[in-house]
Amino acid sequence: MSKSKDVHVVPRGDKWAAVRPGNERASGLFETQGQAIDQGRQIAQNSHSELLIHGRNGQIRARDSYGNDPCPPKDKD
Repeated sequence: MSKSKDVHVVPRGDKWAAVRPGNERASGLFETQGQAIDQGRQIAQNSHSELLIHGRNGQIRARDSYGNDPCPPKDKD
């Protein structure tokens, strides 16, 4: 389930974009996926949301949570 605060890194033509669902405009267009991920990560951290990284095929290949994680990792002591 996608929340509007989430940030997606997606391919846009031959470039990469950091976008939020429902927004027509991207937060930025970048030459490399790495640049788009850096921008998307900064936006997700500032808004305490989730970063979803898509591959060229459109499928989500990675995700990072910077907000209230409902399933936080448990420390092994």
